[in-house]
Amino acid sequence: MDTRVSNMRYPSKGSLGFVLSIIAAGLLAGSMPAGAVSDSKPYDDKLLRISEILGAVHYLRELCGANEGQYWRDRMRDLMEAEGSSALRRARLTRAFNQGYRSYSRTYNTCSPSAQTAITRFLSEGSELSEGLLKSFP
Repeated sequence: MDTRVSNMRYPSKGSLGFVLSIIAAGLLAGSMPAGAVSDSKPYDDKLLRISEILGAVHYLRELCGANEGQYWRDRMRDLMEAEGSSALRRARLTRAFNQGYRSYSRTYNTCSPSAQTAITRFLSEGSELSEGLLKSFP
């Protein structure tokens, strides 16, 4: 395994803005009227993309020796607890997470510079998506 990744600078677990935003995104569920029948929300596309990113980051960070255990899967569980208001909704979020994980597990078998770049880009994209959600749905 590539030991260079341990020297790379990633945001610490506690300071990942987008992870905290994911949890805060759960507050968005409360913004729907109590009698709303539809299970879909106007921000679902972004939540599904965040779920996919979490799956990809979960795979890639472990591949690159981050030794974070289940950290990213636990953030996905937080998202599902906040936003998984029905079995169908939870299934969609789970499917997106698994798709992100599987697609990168087929692409990367070793921690390459390309894999490290993908991690950085995913963290940035996840942060941008989360911040955008919080601004659009306060």
